[in-house]
Order: sequence, then structure tokens, then C-alpha cells
Amino acid sequence: MKKLFLFGLALALASCTLKEQENKNTKAYFDLEGYLKKEALRLQKAKPLINKTVVVGGKSETHKVKIADWKKELDLFIQSDINKAAWRGSFSSSLANGMSTYTSQNAKVPVKKLEVSFKGNKVSAIRIFVSNTNDLYKSNDSLSYYPDSLYQIKKVQQIRLRAEKKYEITGKFN
Repeated sequence: MKKLFLFGLALALASCTLKEQENKNTKAYFDLEGYLKKEALRLQKAKPLINKTVVVGGKSETHKVKIADWKKELDLFIQSDINKAAWRGSFSSSLANGMSTYTSQNAKVPVKKLEVSFKGNKVSAIRIFVSNTNDLYKSNDSLSYYPDSLYQIKKVQQIRLRAEKKYEITGKFN
């Protein structure tokens, strides 16, 4: 009888652990991190040539490059994934005209909006809007990703008692 009880208890604990794991793996919103990690692997294998332009303070520089580490190149996009446990329930979502839009008004959540456009079942565009603000610093980022076409990062940064800085990185696929 004691062995049967212990077996039942072990089975119940295993069941709870599996349920917890299932809940952690369930994404409440579009799986941006998963999608971009797959894109990084695909691009790592494809090795596309990129026309990369960097603009800082109005000065522009363009080079043709092969990206050595796509996961690192797309890291700012990946870090903007809205499925973080602490952010669960912070976003409202809508679907219209082939675009899923996720928005947050929560001051503690830096990602304010994520737009994912689809053509059929394929992602055709991702746009992310991030805002970070504290007593000394304010930044607004706009990130855009168009598979096999273009990715762009625009950043406007204001540090207290300093002039505003603007950065822009654009990668165009050849």
C-alpha cells in the first residue's frame, strides 16, 4: 500500500512538472524570438551579401559585407520579444488586413508596439517600437525587418544635459 501511495505521489508530481513546462513553452503572443532565431540560422547558411549603411550624426558610411554572425546581427530584434514572463498580459492584440499588432501602455515594458505582417502564412514584415525612459536617459528605437529584403534600426537617444543623438543602421540584401 505504501509503495502504491509513493508511486501515485511521484506520478502526480511529474504531471505538475509537465504542466508547468507546457505553460512556460506556450507563447501568449507572436514568437518573435523563435522566428528570428530561425531566420538567423537560415541566413547563416545562405551567407547573403549585404549593403550595410551606418548613419551617425548625419555622417553616412556604406559597405558590402557578409555577416559573420546573424544571431548577433539580429540580437536587438530578438531582445524585443514580447513573450517575457514578466510582461505576460501587458499587451493588447489585434488582427486586421494580414497584420497582427501588439501594443502596451505599461510604463515598465519598453516594447510599446510590435507589428507583424503576413502574406499567406509567411511573415512579410516586422516592425518594433521601443521606448526607454528614466531620469537621465530617453531613447526611442524603431526596428524593421523585411525577410530577404531589408532590416533597419533607427535610434534617437537623449541623455540629460547632452545633445540628442541619432543612429541608423540599414542592411539591404543583394
